[in-house]
Amino acid sequence: METWIRNARALRAAYIGDPYRPGYHIVAPEGVCAPFDPNGALFWNGRYHLHVIVQTEKGHCWDHISSHDLVHWRHHGLSLEPGGVDEGIFSGGAFLDKAGVPTISYWGLGANAGICLATSTDPDLAVWTKCAQSPVIPQTSSGIYEGNDGLVYGAADPSAIWVHAGRHYMLTGNLLVLRKYGLERGLEEHKGDTAYLFVSDDLTQWEYLHPFYTSSRAWTREDEDNMCPDFFPLGDRHMLLFISHNLGCQYYLGRYESDVFYPEIHGRMTWVDNAFFAPESLLDDRGRRIMWAWVFDGREPPTRAASGWSGTLSLPRVLWLGEDRTLRLAPPEELAGLRTKLRTFSGLTVPVDGEVRLEGVWGNSLELDVEMRIGSAAQVGIKVCCSPDGEEQTLVYYDAVEGKLKVDTTRSSLGEGAKVVEGGPLTLGDGQPLRLRVFVDRSIVEVFANERQAVTRCIYPTRRDSLGVSLFARGAAVEVPAVQVWEMAPANPW
Repeated sequence: METWIRNARALRAAYIGDPYRPGYHIVAPEGVCAPFDPNGALFWNGRYHLHVIVQTEKGHCWDHISSHDLVHWRHHGLSLEPGGVDEGIFSGGAFLDKAGVPTISYWGLGANAGICLATSTDPDLAVWTKCAQSPVIPQTSSGIYEGNDGLVYGAADPSAIWVHAGRHYMLTGNLLVLRKYGLERGLEEHKGDTAYLFVSDDLTQWEYLHPFYTSSRAWTREDEDNMCPDFFPLGDRHMLLFISHNLGCQYYLGRYESDVFYPEIHGRMTWVDNAFFAPESLLDDRGRRIMWAWVFDGREPPTRAASGWSGTLSLPRVLWLGEDRTLRLAPPEELAGLRTKLRTFSGLTVPVDGEVRLEGVWGNSLELDVEMRIGSAAQVGIKVCCSPDGEEQTLVYYDAVEGKLKVDTTRSSLGEGAKVVEGGPLTLGDGQPLRLRVFVDRSIVEVFANERQAVTRCIYPTRRDSLGVSLFARGAAVEVPAVQVWEMAPANPW
C-alpha cells in the first residue's frame, strides 16, 4: 500500500509540474490515450456525462466523467471494458429510450461484434450493462457488413440513437466501406462520405434502410469518410457532425425529411490537417447543444510516452443556428467561473505594421476578450505565449484579405509541435468590429470570433519566458476600444 501511495504522489507531482498539461481543459486521467474520442454524451440527473476512449491492458475502454458546471469534472472510472462479444470499445453515442433509460450505442471491436448497446439504471451512470442481444448490427469484417446478396453497409461508429415518429433511428459510419469498395475497388457508389440509416421498433432488431444522404464533391473529396456521426435538430434545421479521418471535424446543416437528410450547407472545424477530431454533443436542460472534440497531441510519440499522459478535449462549444441559418458557436458562460485577476485596457491604437504590448499581462493560462475596429487593415489580432524577443510566439488573428480567422503556430515553439497556419472562413460586414475571445491553457490555444468561427491548435513553447501578450496590426492602424484579460484558475485536480 505504501508503494501505491508513493507512486500516486509521484504521478500527481509530475502532472502538476508538467508545463504542457492543460489546467482547465479535459485531459486524460493518466496514460497516453490514443484515440481519446469523446463519446456517449448525455445530460442526466442534473449532470453532464461524457465518456472518453482510453487504453488499458484489456484494450480500448470507455472512461466515464461527469460535471455539474461544464468546468469541474469528476472521473468515475471505466464504464465499459472489453468482454463478451466485443474485444474493444470504440466510438458511439448515448440517448434516453422511450422509458427514459440511458442507453449507449458503441462499436464493439472483434470478429463477432459490430454495433452494440448497453444500458444503465444507476443514478450516477457508474454501472452499465451490455445488451444480451449485441451485436444488434453485426459486422462480417472490421466495420463492414457484406451480405450474400451483395448488400454492403458500414457497421462502425454508431451515432446516438434518436426517436422519430415513434421509431428508433441510428447512423453508422463508412470509413471501412470507403477504403475497401470505394478506394481499393474504385466503385463510384462507395466513394466519398456517407452514413447508413437503420430503424428499429424495439432497439434489438434493426433494419437497414439506405444511405442517409448524398455527398457532393463540391464540398468534400472522394477519399473523405464519415465517422463519429452525430445527428440532431438545430433551430429549424438538422445538423450532422462528423469526421473524415484525413481532414478532421466537419458538419452539414440541412433538411431531414422522409428518412433522408438533404445537406444545404457544409462547413469544417479544421482545415490544414485533422487535428480537431471526433466530435460529440449533447442537449442540456437549458436547451443548449454543446459539443466537444479530441484535439490531437502535436508532440512526437517518445515525448508523449516520457510525459506519461496524452489526450486533450477542446473546450465545450455551444452551437446554435443564426437568423441566416448558418452556424453560430461560442464557449459556455460557465467558463467565466474560472476568471481571476482581471486587467482592462481601453482606447488603444495599434500602429500600422506594429504592435502594442499589454503591460502586466503575462502567462499561459488566460482568457482574453478583445474588440478591434479593423478599418482597412489586412491583418489584426493578438500574439500570445511570446518570448520577449519574439523568438517564440503564437499569432491569433483575422485575415481580412483572405476572409479567415487564423492561428499561426510556425513560431510557437523552438521544439516540437505542428508549424502551420490554420484558418477557417470568416467575413465581417462593413464597419463590423472584430471580437476575439482567446483561451490559452498551457499547450492549447482556442479562439472564437464574433460567434461565427473558432480555431483550436496545440503549442509547445520551450522557453520559460514565452508568456507575453501583445496586439498587432498589418496594413493600417487599428483602434482597439476594449480589452479584458483574466488569469484562469485551474479546474483539473492535477
